[in-house]
Amino acid sequence: MTSASLALRTCALASGGAVRSASSTGAQLVCISGMDVWLTRKRIKNLHMRIKPPDGHIEISAPLRMPAARIEAFVEEKAAWIARQQDAIAKAPLSVAESASAEEQAAWKAVVSACVPPLVAAWEPLMGVRAGTLVYRNMKSRWGSCQPATGRICINTRLALYPPECLEYVVVHELCHLLERGHGPRFRALMDTFMPDWRARRAKLR
Repeated sequence: MTSASLALRTCALASGGAVRSASSTGAQLVCISGMDVWLTRKRIKNLHMRIKPPDGHIEISAPLRMPAARIEAFVEEKAAWIARQQDAIAKAPLSVAESASAEEQAAWKAVVSACVPPLVAAWEPLMGVRAGTLVYRNMKSRWGSCQPATGRICINTRLALYPPECLEYVVVHELCHLLERGHGPRFRALMDTFMPDWRARRAKLR
């Protein structure tokens, strides 16, 4: 075993006595230069690194037989880049939302609930639709929802953390479901008609 390989394994063992595995991916948690790294060996030719939100953890995919020393050197070379990416993630709305207090969440709701009704009122005549009940919730998995049968529209209060054009995009998106239930070609064509830059606005939410 090389010294680099030994260092990788020793550092990982120090936190719990065994290399921990992520059951869904088969990744091993190792420590390189003081950084926890989820390492997965695959049948690939090159190293790939990702810094994943919301906590900024490091994921690396490496070829099956790549020496541990090369993986360690790669991580050390990218240390400054990793730090920049993790800092950006920590400041991103997604991370802010995950650690928000009850008071902060209430403030989001106040902002969104004040902004949505005027947006709905402005867009309804342009789109030829009529919304029903408006609801505001703190949601992790979607920006909004619409029940075409009743016109009920739910908007994610986390949109308060994003630029105003993102909230307007979500409002138009949900109103559009009053004309088309799915997200197929007709839905996209309607969005293109009503809000030609909707894709750019949606990209800001990703």
